[in-house]
Amino acid sequence: MAIQPTQNIWHNGNLIPWDQANIHVMSHVVHYGSSVFEGIRCYEQQNGTAGVFRLPEHSARLLDSAKIYRMPLPYTEAQLSAAIVDVIEANGITPCYIRPIAFRGYGEIGVNPLKSPVEVYIANFPWGKYVPGNEGADVCISSWSRLAPNTMPSLAKAGANYMNSQLIRMEAEINGYSEGIALDVNGYLSEGSGENLFLVRGGVLYTTPLANSVLNGITRSSILTLAKQLGIPVVEQALPREMLYICDEAFFTGTAAEVTHLRSVDRILVGDGTMGPVTTALHKAFFDIVNGLTPDRYNWLTPVKVRVAEPVGA
Repeated sequence: MAIQPTQNIWHNGNLIPWDQANIHVMSHVVHYGSSVFEGIRCYEQQNGTAGVFRLPEHSARLLDSAKIYRMPLPYTEAQLSAAIVDVIEANGITPCYIRPIAFRGYGEIGVNPLKSPVEVYIANFPWGKYVPGNEGADVCISSWSRLAPNTMPSLAKAGANYMNSQLIRMEAEINGYSEGIALDVNGYLSEGSGENLFLVRGGVLYTTPLANSVLNGITRSSILTLAKQLGIPVVEQALPREMLYICDEAFFTGTAAEVTHLRSVDRILVGDGTMGPVTTALHKAFFDIVNGLTPDRYNWLTPVKVRVAEPVGA
């Protein structure tokens, strides 16, 4: 999906024009993938205002990812969150997707990044549906495994990790699927290329734990909270591949994917292929909150001063 440029990008404390947000080809990140980033959505509310979904948690995870990679950022969670609000308001675009990124810039060329400067950018732009399939996604089990423990840290949302994700997604699309699901190094279910995974069987909601090489997803956390509020039993445990073939329902969660139900896995229908009752209840509870249809009882939305006559994106 092509990016629609906006007017401003935040760079190290200042707003600069979109076309001036450039880096040198010899920057460390270009050669070694030394970046950490976030994906955040801002939703339009019923009254024409807008709210950023779980902004403090996203800013905190960016700092956590940078800490794991020994990439100290000169900003606090509150400062990053304020900068994100600033760039949304400066561009006047909502709904939108927000991409904060920190990376090793132009300095030294060796693998050791410690003497390369750290650059921080924040961009926002309209972005719609991420996982194709209006009637549910048709997905496959990927031939590519997720990263093994103690190789690259799965809890860090790092650019280099997404080379693995690219292989999963490209293989799936070439073979006619919307998305791929990776197994972990031990053959248990892990996650999609950029989404956490949930299954429903017998009215119980199952998801893979963080130990199965999954990102600590913020939408994942939100669904677990909503499931508890709705009285849906939740089990976090290692799950074998074949659970996907015999479960009643399955869905992805993620900032980009939001809540996307799976129609089939490896050409095997999930249930009857339609969105099941548990997924439907969670899908409705999630979108009712982010779209302002029900009270924001968890204080998940940070207000921004943007009003738009016609919605942009999704």
